[in-house]
Amino acid sequence: MFRWAWKSLLTQKTGVFGSAAGVASAFILVIFFDAVFRGESTQIITYIEHTRPNIWVMQRGVSNMHMASSFLWDWKADKIATLPGVKQVTPILYLNSVVNIGDQKALSYVVGLEPGSARAGPWEMEAGRSLPKPGEAIIPAVMATLADIGIGDTVSITDKSFKVVGLSKDTYSMANSITFVTFKDLEDILSSTGTYSYLLVDTDEGVDANELSTRIMNDVEKINAMPHEEFIKSDYRMSMQMGLEIIFLMTVICSALATLIVGFTAYSQVMNKRRELAIAKALGMRNMSIVNSVIFQSVAITSLGFLMAVIFALTIIPRISTLVPQVSLLVSPSAFIQIGLVALVVAIVGSLIPAYYVSRLDPTSAFHV
Repeated sequence: MFRWAWKSLLTQKTGVFGSAAGVASAFILVIFFDAVFRGESTQIITYIEHTRPNIWVMQRGVSNMHMASSFLWDWKADKIATLPGVKQVTPILYLNSVVNIGDQKALSYVVGLEPGSARAGPWEMEAGRSLPKPGEAIIPAVMATLADIGIGDTVSITDKSFKVVGLSKDTYSMANSITFVTFKDLEDILSSTGTYSYLLVDTDEGVDANELSTRIMNDVEKINAMPHEEFIKSDYRMSMQMGLEIIFLMTVICSALATLIVGFTAYSQVMNKRRELAIAKALGMRNMSIVNSVIFQSVAITSLGFLMAVIFALTIIPRISTLVPQVSLLVSPSAFIQIGLVALVVAIVGSLIPAYYVSRLDPTSAFHV
């Protein structure tokens, strides 16, 4: 019976390929949106990854940077700097804000840098200086290109204007870009004196970051201290949670569409071959064998569609970031595994209606004129 199912697919190559292409389109949408979501979520934590202190210290109750705010009194930084095992403490100010750039507005992480604190600033430059002076700003090169401005032009944060003196690389995402200004300028914007947002703590060689984090929290009140890798995971989880519902909804909608396509194609195959199937039943072919052949057809169509979607994702999606640099894309192997499991469900569900029809088929109908 599987031989009949295979021959049945081959006799309708155009219809089968069209159905597989429809299934592939549905899966491609899921893979693409997943790639955008994962790419943007990864880009959101790029500042944390490149800064790389051993320990992050912040206000108690805060465990991430994305969409968060933190304030620490400066005396706490001074106290932490005196603790055994602490090599260096680098404070930054941080603000989620809107940057007015040209005639556009962009959400941005605004980082205030103290003089000489290059380790907390941009890690790669396209043009200009990497550290700002008072009244100056460093903005992402992609953001400058989108707004058609360059070095020497001005941007504004709240009601304060800044001269662009540098264009940084790898600091832009659709969710949030990263803008660098001086500590004093951001302090004026926040109307805060004697406070920091985050402390970047470097440890002496051989010091365990987990143990030192615990000691810092025990010795300094109302703070949270997290080893670098733990802080990255916490921030990434937060950014992922904000879009999981959207990806889940897209997966459900596209999977339902793929199921309808597979079900309609398998049903059409059965309807076109119902006389042959009736004869097979009249000759003693068991229902289960015929139902299995219908399921085989559904699996074959879905597998072909899934394969087409994977090939597209691996060859085309990585090139989109080159053509559209403002979009961060990340094709994840785990996404293929998840879509593969969805494809299996689609194949089974898509075969239910035609399988039910076959089970109800009257063998005597083969002899009706």
